[in-house]
Amino acid sequence: MSNGFEERKTAAEAKFKHDEEFKFKVTARRNKLLGLWAAGLMNIDGADADAYAKQVVVSDFEEPGDDDVLRKVLGDLQAKGRSEDGTDVRRQMDRLLDQAKEEMMQE
Repeated sequence: MSNGFEERKTAAEAKFKHDEEFKFKVTARRNKLLGLWAAGLMNIDGADADAYAKQVVVSDFEEPGDDDVLRKVLGDLQAKGRSEDGTDVRRQMDRLLDQAKEEMMQE
């Protein structure tokens, strides 16, 4: 009987690990897409846009949650004289999170 319990426990742990990895990958993809979106608004393109998107991804490691990413993108947009505010960026983050989930599920 304990063997069945151990199997369920192992399966639950594996599912948790898989779900957390998926969530991490979706968030990283969302941040990359957000960086590319913001780069477009700031007239950054090509390799520079890709480099900026990577900076946005890395900015997510500063603290838990999305506030660090929001601050980075919003600050950069404002520094370039853009009119987007926190609500605009947050709305785009939400939209791109859905897009990133869809893309990851299709892979």
